[in-house]
Amino acid sequence: MKKKFLIMMSVVTFTGILLTSCYKEFDPSTYAPAFTISGFSSISQIQPGKLVSYWAFDQSLIDSVSGTPASNSGTSFSGGFIGKGLSLNVDDESYIEFTPSATIKNLHSFTISFWVKPTFVDKNSDGGIDGCLGLFNIANTGDFWGYLDWFIENGSNPTASTIKVHFKGGASDTWIVKGGVTGVFGSWSNHTLTYDATTSQVTYYMNGSVLVPATTVPWTGNLDWSGIGPFVMGCVQFQTNPSLGTAGGSQSWASYLTGYMDEVRIYSTALSATEVNALVVLQGKAGR
Repeated sequence: MKKKFLIMMSVVTFTGILLTSCYKEFDPSTYAPAFTISGFSSISQIQPGKLVSYWAFDQSLIDSVSGTPASNSGTSFSGGFIGKGLSLNVDDESYIEFTPSATIKNLHSFTISFWVKPTFVDKNSDGGIDGCLGLFNIANTGDFWGYLDWFIENGSNPTASTIKVHFKGGASDTWIVKGGVTGVFGSWSNHTLTYDATTSQVTYYMNGSVLVPATTVPWTGNLDWSGIGPFVMGCVQFQTNPSLGTAGGSQSWASYLTGYMDEVRIYSTALSATEVNALVVLQGKAGR
């Protein structure tokens, strides 16, 4: 009887070892449903056929959609929102230039979205930045200002920034101005601009929420960027070397962005408010 009992115990022990070796320890997180927001569980699900440019800046300046590289002036890769990012410094007068594809040159509507983490630089100790800081700019070969001049304005301080966008769609232009913006310096923030040619309206979002409501521009419908030059990230168009546009050189009241940029995306459509918010939230999940 004792012998039978020992045999049975041996079988049970051996079976337990087999089961333990065949099955992993239960992990509740592996059975959790995928995170979704507004029906999206992945950034790639947001208007996938309309994404026309994307820079991840993971050790590369190549637009992964077109396969075209940007030209580099003093930038490097570090400290990204997701992985690596584009690192810029005023001491190097750093920026990048990118020649837009035919698709971008012929955009009717668009969405431009990026993450940025500017460093507050005040070398003359007057309480404000040392000159306007270009974020994302689209050069115009025949004008002082570009087709899109997107920058942090002079006088911005660590707790209150003025964000300006000069936007030209043909012969006419418009300005979008928002003062007293908090959370710009020293932390990551997302900035997204949409233009809808069907309504002739431009909308500014920050961190997935509307910062400047839909504004009707002084032209109707599709863009006319017939004089388009390079895209510039890190300064406004006339701060490049050689200077773009008709300024003829850099301006004393303009400076260069110090800090980081990452996850730059351009769509050939105006994303809805729901899509912009989902894009930001999903990127935030990926960056954690």
